[in-house]
Amino acid sequence: MTPMTANRFVRCSCGRLHWGAHGAAGLLLSDPARGVLLQRRAWWVHNGSTWALPGGALETGETVREAAAREAWEEADVPKTAFRALSASVLDHGTWRYTTVLGVADSTLDARVANQESSELRWVAPGEVADLQLHRDFAESWPRLRDQLGRELVLVVDGANVVGSRPDGWWRDRRGAAERLRDRLARLAERGIADTVAGLGAGPTWEWWPRVVLVVEGQARGVDPLAGVEIETAPADGDSHIVAVTAQARRRPQDHVVVITADRELRSRVTALGASTMGPGTLLRELDG
Repeated sequence: MTPMTANRFVRCSCGRLHWGAHGAAGLLLSDPARGVLLQRRAWWVHNGSTWALPGGALETGETVREAAAREAWEEADVPKTAFRALSASVLDHGTWRYTTVLGVADSTLDARVANQESSELRWVAPGEVADLQLHRDFAESWPRLRDQLGRELVLVVDGANVVGSRPDGWWRDRRGAAERLRDRLARLAERGIADTVAGLGAGPTWEWWPRVVLVVEGQARGVDPLAGVEIETAPADGDSHIVAVTAQARRRPQDHVVVITADRELRSRVTALGASTMGPGTLLRELDG
């Protein structure tokens, strides 16, 4: 029996027709100098002539990040190397889901109409978005999306404290233990972390793909970075280096920084810098999941 295509309408529990048997995803790109990239839908498509995002149905087996990147390439000539996905927000109707992937665009990105589903692409200042004739679902989601535009989650990990919180023989090979932690953090950076775990307050339907900074010290020195995980080697006082890394972690003032440590004094020092904190146990449970 031929499998049913994902590119079809489904009748949602909300009573509307939605596109995509497996749900749909779109890409909301922001650029501090240009605003957000919006797409005016062609007159003949569903909800035609309204403004929304490059996006479309998820194909079978496709992740939301893959779908959003593919649709942005097909509809707006946006290569996946021209932006970094930071987070995602889900509009969940139970029987159908739309995921907005938020990303930061390279300043050199030159988007253009790439197929007949778009009539125009435009960079729009965030304060002017609501003045446009928006797609109804995008209009509903826009206020909460705007609050997180361009915001990155940075996890600063106190490697010695996290490794030392679980008695698994780490003391026999401190560098090896740090490398194992690094590898697990890289997988977390790839799959993402729920907002409810990170404790950022964006909402239960939000997830983040964090930039991870692992701070190592002492006999754990010499750990190499890995895709998704930066390595900071403390020259002497590990806590002071973590404070320094935290102070410089934000690329933009609005970025979220979470420091993972159980050290009370260190937690006090980094929260004074505007960071929030997470215990090693919470992180390890997430890595185990």
